Amino acid sequence: MRGIPGIMDSMLNRDQAWDILCEFTKSEGLRKHALAVEACVTAYARKLGEDENKWSEAALLHDFDWEIHPRLPDHPVKGEPILAERGVDEEIRRAILSHANHTGVPRVTPLEKTLFACDELAGFITAISYVKPRRSVFEVDVASVKKKMKDKAFARSVSRQEILDGAQELGAPLEEHIEFCIKAMQAKAGELGLKGIE
Repeated sequence: MRGIPGIMDSMLNRDQAWDILCEFTKSEGLRKHALAVEACVTAYARKLGEDENKWSEAALLHDFDWEIHPRLPDHPVKGEPILAERGVDEEIRRAILSHANHTGVPRVTPLEKTLFACDELAGFITAISYVKPRRSVFEVDVASVKKKMKDKAFARSVSRQEILDGAQELGAPLEEHIEFCIKAMQAKAGELGLKGIE
C-alpha cells in the first residue's frame, strides 16, 4: 500500500539502482562489470529461491563509488552513506561493505557470500572473453578459466585468492562455481557486450 511507510517503500527497484550506478560511474567498462556481476548474482538468487530484485541491486551498486573513491580503504566505506541517503536497504549496503575484505564486515548471509564470490570471477571471465579469437563469452569454458588463473601476468588486478575463497565461502566446488557464472554471463552476453564478433 502506497503512502504507508514500510519495508516495501525502502526498497528501490532495479531501474533506480541502475540510475544511481550511472550517476556515479561514467566508465562503460565499470558499468559492464556491474552488469556481469548482476548476471551471476541474480542467477544464484533464482537457484536459491532468493529475492532477485534485492540481489540485483546489490550487484549493480557494489562498485558504484569506485570512480569517486578509487583508493582503499575509501571504497566502498565512503560510498555506503551515499547509498543510505538514496534509500538503499541496509541489507544491501551491508552486502556491499562485506564484498571488500578490508572493511572487516564479515560475510554471513547468502547474498553477502554470493556477491563476494561473483565479483572477481565475473571480471576474470570478461577479461578472458576479450582475448578469445571472437571476443566472446561463448568461447570461455572452465578449463580456460583455470588455465588463466595460473597465468600471473594475465588480468593481474584480479585476485585469484578471492576467486578461490569465494567458491569456498559459497560451499561450491570451484569448477561448478566457474561453470555456473560462465552460463549466467552467456545468458546475458548481448547486454554485456560479449556476444563476440561474427
